[in-house]
Amino acid sequence: MKQNLVLFMPDQLRADALGCYGHPLVQTPNLDAFAERSVLFETCQAVSPLCPVSRCDMFTGLPPHATGRRMFGNLLEEHRPHLFRYLKENGYDVYWYGRNDLIVQDGVAHAATEWNSFEDTPAWAIAGSPYDMDDPRYFSLLFQEGGPHEDLPDSKRVQRAIEVLERRVSDRPFCLFLPLFYPHPPFTGPEGYHNMYAAEDVPALRPADLDTRPAFYRKIRESRNLHQLDDLTLRKINAVYLGMITYVDMLFGKMMGALADTGHADDTTVVFFSDHGEWGGDYGLVEKWGTSMDDALIRVPLIINSPGLSEPRRVEEVVSLRDLMATLLEICEIEPRHRHFSKSLCDVLAGGAEDLSRAAFSEGGYSRAETQCFLPLERYAPGHIYRPKHYLEMVEPELISRTVCVRTREHKLVWRPELVSELYDLTADPGETRNLFADPAYAPVQEDLMKRLLDWFVLTSDVVEGGTMPMELPKVPA
Repeated sequence: MKQNLVLFMPDQLRADALGCYGHPLVQTPNLDAFAERSVLFETCQAVSPLCPVSRCDMFTGLPPHATGRRMFGNLLEEHRPHLFRYLKENGYDVYWYGRNDLIVQDGVAHAATEWNSFEDTPAWAIAGSPYDMDDPRYFSLLFQEGGPHEDLPDSKRVQRAIEVLERRVSDRPFCLFLPLFYPHPPFTGPEGYHNMYAAEDVPALRPADLDTRPAFYRKIRESRNLHQLDDLTLRKINAVYLGMITYVDMLFGKMMGALADTGHADDTTVVFFSDHGEWGGDYGLVEKWGTSMDDALIRVPLIINSPGLSEPRRVEEVVSLRDLMATLLEICEIEPRHRHFSKSLCDVLAGGAEDLSRAAFSEGGYSRAETQCFLPLERYAPGHIYRPKHYLEMVEPELISRTVCVRTREHKLVWRPELVSELYDLTADPGETRNLFADPAYAPVQEDLMKRLLDWFVLTSDVVEGGTMPMELPKVPA
């Protein structure tokens, strides 16, 4: 019998904000216990710091430079192959409860058996900012405490998934896909979670004044008035973010409990992962930016438990979210029909040797000539919490220019042809505070990583479509 799947995907969750990834303060008991009996990938790199770009890549195995999908509204058309379409076409019942950011509306029926977002009102409208617009905290995304967690869409999504398990009588394999909203900002935890952690207890944040970084770091702070916030306020933002993560952990625990109660613990592969991370006060910033490749934004959790296959371990090999599609298709015994660049991790899951020399690649940004990538500013009223972000893109489009990143276990190179590039020694400087790009002492490292980038682009620059066909002109009609 084929494995069932539970794909539990919080939005904007960075790896180092979980207890099982070493955070000293946050409480994530359910995920920590899950990690102990599963395969935890220490360094899984998101393919982009933006939701739709990351999701389109990870579920097709095709990077942005091979497809042109590098913006918010450029989703997969209904005829495009992807993980969920493969599952449904091969006999799986696919239950999709949560956000989209992946497929055009006309394509959802080809990908899911049942779907529901359970979201009538966005989270920022439910909670609301407690600050006036002239307060420097207004655009910080720090909001007041939300209501009971049972009223939030994420709780309803998980509850519906549990109901599917409880009522299910079919012997067809199933996939429960839970793309949640939390801990995506605004920073507002439900009752009991918002003030769970004190700002004073939050570990020191990464510094804001790094003059060797691209200009967008400073300009984002100024556009949101974040440069006027003191350290304690930034740590309060981080504290609320941690509370939102503990809420996610509680929901995950409910989901795992339901699997056990319904007898599916031994026939279901469970994957916990996120699409990208969050600054959460680090570098004096909140949210994310499409050309930033900080670990806070692109190092994400990836924890997999596949009964009969996975052997509990912590994997040091650098992997990519792009590997998820090939891994799940192999577990489900499905052969993909399209060319892709996803690498199955099944051998590593089963205890095989790790490739410690492997690199992961990420992309972001777009050209100022690609005007369709810039969201219309009229979409955001002057008081809208996302207006500063899109205004900055519109008036200084070079700040969102194309970017590519290559990362090994020891180093990271961020190449920006139109902006400042970055190079970090991740062993000596895991906080990425000392930009070593063009440092003569690191010239061999930089040259090696540049070659890796070039090789990667040559090998993945496109996918060949079609096949043999007549080369001649059609016959002239008589």
